[in-house]
Amino acid sequence: MGESCSIHQVEEALGAESKDLLHGTLDLLVLRALAGEPMHGFALSKWIDQRTSGDLGIVDSALYKALNRLEDAGAVHAEWGTSENNRRAKYYSLTPNGRKRLRVEVASWRHYVATVNSLLEPG
Repeated sequence: MGESCSIHQVEEALGAESKDLLHGTLDLLVLRALAGEPMHGFALSKWIDQRTSGDLGIVDSALYKALNRLEDAGAVHAEWGTSENNRRAKYYSLTPNGRKRLRVEVASWRHYVATVNSLLEPG
């Protein structure tokens, strides 16, 4: 891929409507990550970073804002536990509402991408 930039850098260059799209995208990535197993924030960040080869460069503050939005919406549940480093960490897991939201948002994302791709093709 091309030059990597962080979500924060992209947000600075975009208007409010585009920021909503970025927030929704990050929320979708978090939901997808948690579909496999509960994770703490650092593990979530690592999961996204590994699967995107670092191209998204998500900053911690954006990730925790997404987790808070999803928790407030009832899509994720948080509880304290012990990390693999034997430290206290907040673990996030999907709720039934979060699993439903993931299915809906994946379908919506795929439709959005297909629509934009069709517009980018020449002719």
